[in-house]
Amino acid sequence: MTEKLLSNNQAVVAGEIVSGFTFSHEVFGEGFYMVDVLVSRLSDTYDTIPLMVSDRLVDVEEDCVGRRVEAKGQFRSYNKHEETRNRLILSLFVREINFIDEDEYIAKPNYIYLDGYICKPPVYRMTPLGREIADVLLAVNRAYGKSDYIPCICWGRNARFAGKLSVGSHVAIWGRIQSREYQKKIGNDQVISKTAYEVSVSKMECLEDDTISQAASTYMQEE
Repeated sequence: MTEKLLSNNQAVVAGEIVSGFTFSHEVFGEGFYMVDVLVSRLSDTYDTIPLMVSDRLVDVEEDCVGRRVEAKGQFRSYNKHEETRNRLILSLFVREINFIDEDEYIAKPNYIYLDGYICKPPVYRMTPLGREIADVLLAVNRAYGKSDYIPCICWGRNARFAGKLSVGSHVAIWGRIQSREYQKKIGNDQVISKTAYEVSVSKMECLEDDTISQAASTYMQEE
């Protein structure tokens, strides 16, 4: 069962470390730290992906800024309470990390596969430039009854397909993790920059399953 839950959320990113290690939390004496990795896109732009790494996998006291790494693990979420609302925090939970040479070829420098259940009605719309887009929130089961809630964005044919799906639909998604900067207004005239993380979907398909997962059911009840 655990092996199946490991296979329903698989991600790999390769890029340059652009921050130091920041302490996140400790579990049974094992420390977990956050670090940012800059991952290039085909369009000569970049995504900044946050990694959560155990101090048993890497020396967190070492200055690794500028070094290239390949990290494999699971894209996970948790709710952080901020004032009167919860904020969804996303990061790549690293299970394996390796330092790589500058010229070392990585076949898939930004890849993710998710097997989960739609837990919120997909939002289909058109951009001002006439492109079709759909927002999907996917519940992905984890061990010990936990779940990760992953925001996904679909374009074109995938958007039309996603827009027809309903809550509880069991789907598989292939794509990449992306970061997106946006502006948030606080107070009367103050604006701050924030970063959102999501999965940009390159392929989506329905899986044969008539049941709604506990993760999707729980999310609907919370809503």
